[in-house]
This record gives sequence, C-alpha cells and structure tokens, in this order.
Amino acid sequence: MAETKVLVLVGSLRAASLNRQLAEVAVESAADGVTVRVADGLGDLPFYNEDLDNESLPEAVVALRQIAGDADAILAVTPEYNGTIPAVLKNAIDWLSRPYGAGAVSGKPLAVIGTALGQYGGVWAHDETRKSFGIAGADVVDVKLSLPASAFDGNHPREAAEVVDGVRGVIAKLAAEVG
Repeated sequence: MAETKVLVLVGSLRAASLNRQLAEVAVESAADGVTVRVADGLGDLPFYNEDLDNESLPEAVVALRQIAGDADAILAVTPEYNGTIPAVLKNAIDWLSRPYGAGAVSGKPLAVIGTALGQYGGVWAHDETRKSFGIAGADVVDVKLSLPASAFDGNHPREAAEVVDGVRGVIAKLAAEVG
C-alpha cells in the first residue's frame, strides 16, 4: 500500500502559536502509512496577483504549488483573526486555487481544525476556510475540531490526550478519503 501524504497549512506565522503546535501534533500522531508535512514559507508568498501568475512565478509560489500537488490530502490548521480566515492562509488558498478548475488542491480531501482565543475556538474562520477551499476545488471532509485556547492551560496540545486523539482521528479520516 502506498504512503498517504498529508500537507498541513498553518494559518498562523508565529513560531510558538498553538495552531503550529497542533500541526506538530498532526505530524507526531499520524498512523503508519501516513506522512504529515507542514508547509513552510506561507509568509513568503506575495499577495495573489493575476499579473504574477504566469511563466515566471515567484519561487515561494512554485514551491507551495509543488508540495500541495504532491500531497494526497490537505489539513488546514488555523486560528481566527477578527472573525475570519487569517490573511496568510487565504492568500495560500488563492495561489493554490489557480489555474481555476485545475489548482493544486483540486479534488483532494481537505479538513480544517484549529484553536483561537474565543470560546468557540475559531469556528467562523474554520467555516470560511472550508468554504474557500471548497470553491478552490478541494473535497471538504466533514470534521470538527475547534478548540478554545483556554483548553490547553498554557501546555503544548500534545499533553492533552483527547486533543491528540482528536487530531489523530482527523488525519485518519483524511487518509481514508484519499481515493
């Protein structure tokens, strides 16, 4: 059986963000036969501009499209900024959605998880992220893992067994959706 490759896109650029830590949990807790890789360099992407989307693409865009194209599934791990998707993640979705109908995420299973400061754990951002990826052509998998930041009590998410189990379950569901 072939290895299933899951690419994680983190909606926070901060090195110590809880969402980046959740991405680490995804890498650490994947089952045998599933490789999880966190995409680096989302902060290096220029804002999407169709004038730049040509034969001489920026290097960061080429790299992102390549690793997303090589992935079998996508996991977005994101906070909520002002009630919606962080700009860095929305920008990545815009680059990955092109060319329209044949972007690097087209037809790939996608799930969204994350944490945010509010009591609902970023559900608005997660809903908007699922919507944007769905329009970009991804096959959105119905999973819900939105955690309030207070759930971690200042600890790394890997220290909460129920969080690790939840993330492991999301990765397993994504892998099962790969056709």
